[in-house]
Amino acid sequence: MRLRLFAAALLVAAVPAIPAPAQEQAPPGWQVPRTAWGDPDLSGMWPLDYLAATPRVRPEHFGTRATLTDEEYEAAVKVARQQMELGDKQDKVGILGMGHWAERGLPLRQASLIVEPANGRYPALTEEGKRLAAAEKTSWNNDTFDWMDDFGIFDRCITRGMPSSMLPGAYNHGIEVRQAPGLVAIRLEMIHETRMVYLDGRPTPPPEVTDHLGFSRGHWEGDTLVIETTNFTPGVSTGPAPNSAEMSMTERLTPTGPNTIRYEAWIRDPVVLTEPYKLDFPWQRDDGYQFFEYACHEGNYSIRDYINATGSRFAARRAAAIAAAPAE
Repeated sequence: MRLRLFAAALLVAAVPAIPAPAQEQAPPGWQVPRTAWGDPDLSGMWPLDYLAATPRVRPEHFGTRATLTDEEYEAAVKVARQQMELGDKQDKVGILGMGHWAERGLPLRQASLIVEPANGRYPALTEEGKRLAAAEKTSWNNDTFDWMDDFGIFDRCITRGMPSSMLPGAYNHGIEVRQAPGLVAIRLEMIHETRMVYLDGRPTPPPEVTDHLGFSRGHWEGDTLVIETTNFTPGVSTGPAPNSAEMSMTERLTPTGPNTIRYEAWIRDPVVLTEPYKLDFPWQRDDGYQFFEYACHEGNYSIRDYINATGSRFAARRAAAIAAAPAE
């Protein structure tokens, strides 16, 4: 976790009433830098904390309108500023709350990170998708925890899966790109996973070889890195429902200036979703950003203690204690 609220307060003081969208105009004559072996150089820190105020899924009242009006944007900025100042306010009353945990930024002009379908929302689920969604257990939809399967895979700090690992959350927003000949590594601060994108033409593994982040093969189309990812381990929540083994992703990372990249991703899962959907948003370079330790379950005690303190086990112990207590 990172306490960056002082820096956030300085940012708030510096921005105009209607700050510019998170985009960059490339200087005249600018060209994408190259690595020593000639590939476009995308390396650096690209944290997503500034995207935390832009929803992944577009609110329904926008319909197919993809951008905010001036009035809507001004209101969204006001709410974002209040969130960024929450930690200081909690300090004054002696509260350690989400103001200290969450990393906030100012919103984009776009109404959602999902841009297709046109309404900026997840596609409808298939019948199998509905079944998988109804059967999924996580701390967001379940209040009985008797065994490990009652917790989601993110609850257990195993993975956020895909595409969630490439999207902002509440904190630990760091993404770092590193490159070597034939390889691009994408480091993730949340849970400390690393995606390996192979550019050497190696074949896709057989279907039974899976990974929570999938298997990624990449190639260059001009200055754009295109990543094709398959071989996902099924059962990881990707948003509206857990994914199937048939999920695939196509991502495009296109440099748009010295400090910006356009990130696009198509997500397809014909078993779960009735149609694909697309994410599209800018990345901003921040090479001063540092990864912090992701100590999710300190000493690996939290899951065990939660099981012992809630659910039927706790109820059984409580009932036994009451039955054994001497009558007054």
